Amino acid sequence: MAKANSAFMKPMKVSEDLSAVVGKGPLPRSEVVKKLWAYIKKNGLQDAKNKRNINADANLKKVFGGKGTVNMFEMTKLVSKHLS
Repeated sequence: MAKANSAFMKPMKVSEDLSAVVGKGPLPRSEVVKKLWAYIKKNGLQDAKNKRNINADANLKKVFGGKGTVNMFEMTKLVSKHLS
């Protein structure tokens, strides 16, 4: 069996802006992504025509650096800036 990547599972400090979306940290990066997608789906923020795009609400705009729409690959890069 493959060993889990310990860096990916290590709890990380969550910024104030990101904690408004995923809750208080520390959380492992995998859990942050899971909670972020749950928030996106719950609030219907995934673009209807292009499922790879996320339309940010007020809370996500803070996390996405003010951008209104980001693609899912850009989202992970922007979110990582809020983890330490």
